[in-house]
Amino acid sequence: MVLNFQCLFLFLSFCSSVSEAIQKHRKSLANWFLQQPNEERQFGPSFALDSIHVDPVIRESSLEEILKPSPDLTIQNQLQASCNQTIALQNLFDLNACGQQVKNVVLYGTVGTGKSTLIKKMVMDWCHERLPRFELLIPFSCEDLSQSHAPISLRRMITKKYLHLREVVPALGTTNLRVLFVLNGLDRLNLDFRLAHTELCCDPNEPILPSAIVVNLLRKYMMPEVLRRIPSKFVGRYVEVCGFSDINLQKLYFQMRLRQPRCVGVSGPPTAEEASEQDNLLEMLSRNLERHNQIAAACFLPSYCWLVCTTLHFLYFTKSVPPAQTLTGIYTSFLRLNFSGEVLDSTDPSNISMMKYVAKTVGKLAYDGVMSRQTSFSEEDLRRCFEVEMKTESELNLLNVFRSDVFRFFLTPCVQSGKEHTFVFTIPAMQEYLAALYVVLGEKKTLTQRVGKEVSEIIGKVSEDVAVVISIVSKVLPLRILPVLFNLIKIFPRYFSRFGSKDRDTIAHTMAVEMFKEEDYFNDDVLDQINFSILGVEGPMRHPDDASDDEVFELFPIFMGGLLSRRNRAILDQLGCSIKNLAAFEIAKAMKKTVIRNSRKGLPPSELMDYLFFLHEFQNERFTAEAIQSLRTINLSSVKMTPLKCSVLASVVGTTNHEVEELNLGSCHLDVNRLRILFPVLLRCKKLHLQQNNLGPEACKEIRDLLLHEKCVVSTLRLADNPVMEQGARYLAEGLAGNSSLSHLSLLHTSLGNRGVEAITQHLAQNQHLRELDVAYNSVTDRAALALVEEAKRHATLEMVHLYFNEISEEGKQALHEMRKDQNSIRVLIFLTMGADVSDYWATILNVVQKNLPIWDRDRVRQHLGLFLEDLQCSRRQTANPWKKAKFMRVENEVKRMLGDLERGTL
Repeated sequence: MVLNFQCLFLFLSFCSSVSEAIQKHRKSLANWFLQQPNEERQFGPSFALDSIHVDPVIRESSLEEILKPSPDLTIQNQLQASCNQTIALQNLFDLNACGQQVKNVVLYGTVGTGKSTLIKKMVMDWCHERLPRFELLIPFSCEDLSQSHAPISLRRMITKKYLHLREVVPALGTTNLRVLFVLNGLDRLNLDFRLAHTELCCDPNEPILPSAIVVNLLRKYMMPEVLRRIPSKFVGRYVEVCGFSDINLQKLYFQMRLRQPRCVGVSGPPTAEEASEQDNLLEMLSRNLERHNQIAAACFLPSYCWLVCTTLHFLYFTKSVPPAQTLTGIYTSFLRLNFSGEVLDSTDPSNISMMKYVAKTVGKLAYDGVMSRQTSFSEEDLRRCFEVEMKTESELNLLNVFRSDVFRFFLTPCVQSGKEHTFVFTIPAMQEYLAALYVVLGEKKTLTQRVGKEVSEIIGKVSEDVAVVISIVSKVLPLRILPVLFNLIKIFPRYFSRFGSKDRDTIAHTMAVEMFKEEDYFNDDVLDQINFSILGVEGPMRHPDDASDDEVFELFPIFMGGLLSRRNRAILDQLGCSIKNLAAFEIAKAMKKTVIRNSRKGLPPSELMDYLFFLHEFQNERFTAEAIQSLRTINLSSVKMTPLKCSVLASVVGTTNHEVEELNLGSCHLDVNRLRILFPVLLRCKKLHLQQNNLGPEACKEIRDLLLHEKCVVSTLRLADNPVMEQGARYLAEGLAGNSSLSHLSLLHTSLGNRGVEAITQHLAQNQHLRELDVAYNSVTDRAALALVEEAKRHATLEMVHLYFNEISEEGKQALHEMRKDQNSIRVLIFLTMGADVSDYWATILNVVQKNLPIWDRDRVRQHLGLFLEDLQCSRRQTANPWKKAKFMRVENEVKRMLGDLERGTL
């Protein structure tokens, strides 16, 4: 809550020393308010307040509107209410409807609508002389004032915080200096306007409590529930901050944010590729907002716009290894930005923090939803969750404060057709985050566990204060069994202290079970799910009446792991949600065996990516090293490896130095930049699958450096179906010449051409370890093919060369056949026949063709299969052996089947 009020408003020519002090004050405030919070610094200097600010909609309101009970406590209806009384920030102190000068303005709004940012921007505007109405602006944090319980005078309060105003303060009561006081977070002060409790005081030198100073300033007596507690006669104008109720403001905010995200340490303007990526992101996000889906509803709150932008920045602009941020860290920082260390109700003696209450209530609703695979909730669900433990007047008051101030920040009406009367979490992932927080904080306890924890905490005070024991235990157990309880305490004093550890076992068990739930298998990995929820899905939209896909809740265990990281625990502690170091250690210890055992079973690629992401979020190198040590085969084929995923893979695998037997990154959208991120991992892989990516000549230069590295252990390298081309082949040939580990190299369908194959042939003699070389389907003609096989014959270790699907003539085929007769070690795969017999590798060739049909040119495949068929039929006619004829017929039928499938389009 923010209160802005003006004391004296007539112009005055004041002395030069006062003018110099105020100019110093402007500079000091500008420097202070330009300081970015940690949540912003990680995204670079371009995210400064001056460069990305968009004013939210603000409208003139009244005390009657504030006090009027709302039939719908949801943020969307509040923000979509008529804003025909909008008012500009610079007009807040204009004359009101009655023609009276406005002196005090109360600025209010729901959590996340942008109040604090708006006030920061107003202070910056004054510092840059864009608010000429006021000669002096003095901001105060009511959170700071609330911590002071000693009397202090107004003048001392000002000079204590702003020492350079000591020459200006005497002029405040004696000149017509126009001053604007800004009190940010007025709800932190318990203001009492009753004369019996807050005496009148007009002397700015008289020491009184800070809250009393504020009351007297509002009374206008000093220097001639917050809104509900301020009598309306002291308020000149009520102004409500409505957030981005205009979707164009949302789009403007996203444009300003996403068009300048340069990572820390990267200077200069965005490259053409980066600019294009930014434009594509904006276009997809804009289309998704225009569909009026749940993300659009959430982005009425500027704070959720921040969360969307921060998440997209994390997903698309992570260039470091390891990433400086985690997804859990983003959500934890988001809550700190919105709630800081706020308590739910400053008048309640329990002094419970806002986030602790949210974790206990909304977290329970979120957890119940995750367990029952439920994302929308009825009014009855909300009542059952929030009101189940309401037993005292204090608890009911806390619930009322929560429903009026915080509820609509987390839950909003569902916009999906047919579910308009249900509620969903404003951002889908927030449900899983709060569910994870509910579990990790130990709120998911059995009755016995609650008794154990509470009794163990006061077990040493039994003889001192029995009433304390009775008051605690009576909340969870009937009084009739208290004698039995006390007997147990006397006999087994350590019995109840054991239940604290059972909470940790429960958390560990929940994390492990959720992580490896089989019904979630074969879904998109969680990073893609988040991406889809923000940007939508490319292609045709699903009809609103169609049944939605089943929710998989794969973020839930990942958030649980992330919340246990040291950084997130430190932030949660600031929010009043403490997780002890010992508890985090014991949870990790309890779940280690289950995690390692299940990871050895072999996970589908998308699930394996989730597992790696969980380990990264956990931010526990020792735990990760033990979990990864047993992971010898990593299959991530067909997972779209963004820079972030590459960074996560490199970070996680980098916790150990063991060799990886096999790494499959086929069809993963890799490019040269992503190869650079993965370089340390690739060095340690024996079998490396990089087929069907976008690896051109520049990427081949990286692969050359990989092969020439002294620590390289790659023995099998598959680069099939990449645009390697001639220049790429030259780089690979250089790497091949100096490498001592590679034994199998596949360059199938890589556009090498004759010159590319010739480059490899020239360097082949310098290699002494290669055993198999595949240059099939590369438009190679007779001369290059013959030269390669001639060199292969002289090679010390080479055993097999693949040359099928090339442009080799009948004469070339015959020449190769003759060359093959002259040696016994080299095997050349060209056609499906070997002289008068079927090639021993016919199945290998046809399997390669079958597997690559979706990406190969079908007309060319059809042409080569036709040549295969003619060759088989010719050889069959020339042999008299019935067994060989039968073998030819079998292979012919297989080729005919493939040709038929091609004609029918079924392959």
